[in-house]
Amino acid sequence: MPTRTHSPLRAAVLADSDTRWKWGALTAHRLITGTSDSASDAGRGAREAELDGYLLRGRATPTVRQLAEVGVRARQLREVTGAEFVTAVDRDRYDVIVLSCVGGAVQAMLHGLARAWAGHARRPVVVTGYVGVVYEKLADGLLLRHGADVVLANSRHDADRFRDVYTGVGASPESVVECALPFLGGAPYDERARRTRRYPGGTVVFAVQPSVPDNRADRTYLLRRAVEHARKNPDREVLVKLRSKPGEHTTHIEELPYQKLVAKLEGGTPENFRLAYGNMGEVLDTTDLLVTVSSTAALESLHRGIPTAVLTDLGIREVLGNHHFLGSGCLASWDELDAGYLPEPDPGWVARQGVAVGDAYRTAFDAARARVAALAAADRLPPPAPYYTPTTAPGYLPRILGRYGFQPDGTPRPGAAPDAAAAGGLRRVVRNTMREAARGAYRHGVQRVAPVIRRMGEL
Repeated sequence: MPTRTHSPLRAAVLADSDTRWKWGALTAHRLITGTSDSASDAGRGAREAELDGYLLRGRATPTVRQLAEVGVRARQLREVTGAEFVTAVDRDRYDVIVLSCVGGAVQAMLHGLARAWAGHARRPVVVTGYVGVVYEKLADGLLLRHGADVVLANSRHDADRFRDVYTGVGASPESVVECALPFLGGAPYDERARRTRRYPGGTVVFAVQPSVPDNRADRTYLLRRAVEHARKNPDREVLVKLRSKPGEHTTHIEELPYQKLVAKLEGGTPENFRLAYGNMGEVLDTTDLLVTVSSTAALESLHRGIPTAVLTDLGIREVLGNHHFLGSGCLASWDELDAGYLPEPDPGWVARQGVAVGDAYRTAFDAARARVAALAAADRLPPPAPYYTPTTAPGYLPRILGRYGFQPDGTPRPGAAPDAAAAGGLRRVVRNTMREAARGAYRHGVQRVAPVIRRMGEL
């Protein structure tokens, strides 16, 4: 790998959803330039970065609209299978590879890259991590990510937990590095700004999640309470911030889109209530109260000092993820919000959870950047060595590798990574058409057929 002292640094990001593309691309920029890719970072003297994007083909592969909404630029974007990525990524071209995928995909790429790079002294530094709050499958997700050179933890709390898991199975915890979420930022909250808006009572944003809660009754309840809050507070604007349009998929499957639920609400909605898309950072620019069940948007809101409420209406339960906010000072119900309550976050909790207010955020990636730079400058890096091997997990690993087109030894299955030239012309058209048809059938099954079968099962 050539010396990068004066040349633009180069990174490749593999992502499997819109949210993970956002995390992976911004993380790459933070690691190799010290900034995000936002306009606010322009002109600050940061080194130029070359970023190539690879989108892992699957049910959640982001659409053009979703990529545009994320707003992160790349020199080029290419859709690939797992086996195609391992074959296509050039170890001599990149300084850093960021694997921003589900744990199983990360594990498969680590084995595939280890096999592809065997016998070579120089290679890119491999980085992975989590898009947001880690409130479930801690051991499973972490062990699937073991083998990367750097496993990023978004907070001190997560870093301690990650190291405990690795130490507990006898794996090295050295790869764990504390940082923060790469998409925090934006202007600090200014309460005075709302006085010049159409609704002087401010803007309340309900940040919804695709799979939390996961049933019609609870989702309809939360939607109805948001509408009622708008009716009770005509001087306030109430927005329901949506993640995707019907038919699109995000990191999690959304079987019951709020767009469809709102159309069935009795009595309609008041003038000061509306559904909203768009970049979360831009939405937060005009938010005066952020309400959610457990969305990572709560951390973005807290970072800016925006009043933030984590709903308790459906209980505080692990399945909802709001148990993560125990001790935060942000737990509240719609009844309390209707009565005018504004939660006040606990400073100690905020500091432990990587919200990184003020100067702390400017240095949050220093340790990770230094680790990546030191590894990239090394004369030799051994191939990735995941904890899971055919010896340690013979009943688990082959299934994971097979799901992404690899054999148990990490080599691509025959035909899983076709030659690019062979995939041209009519063959490419047919393959793309079949893939889109399969995606359409999958989405129809998730959003139409599955709910009907579930209801029939409850009869």
